[in-house]
Amino acid sequence: MEQGITAGNRSELGKTLKQRRLMIPLTLGKLSATTGVSISHLGRIERGDRFPSALILRRIAKPLGFKVDELFALAGYLPHPFSGGAESLSSEQVDPYVTALLSQESVETQRNVITILSVIKSMIKSLHA
Repeated sequence: MEQGITAGNRSELGKTLKQRRLMIPLTLGKLSATTGVSISHLGRIERGDRFPSALILRRIAKPLGFKVDELFALAGYLPHPFSGGAESLSSEQVDPYVTALLSQESVETQRNVITILSVIKSMIKSLHA
């Protein structure tokens, strides 16, 4: 399944996962205990040394605040819902002004902004819970 996966893909996914984990905040130890994935394996994924299998992605999605299909898309296992540009984002997900601005940015920038916005949204939900 790793045929189209490059070192850059591994590195970018690892950075995204680490950023999300740190923003929650969640230690590697806590993520490991929650998911049953070893600390060393999680660390190698975050550094881009290893690429997570679909099973690992399923295990880490919820604790990191991702939907499984969202994480699969970020990993390249599924087509990315934002690959058509920001115009393809639903207005329920992102403010129209933000969508218009994002449409002028690269897909990579769009992914990063959406990741940040989803983290903020989950943090706000947890504050109101």
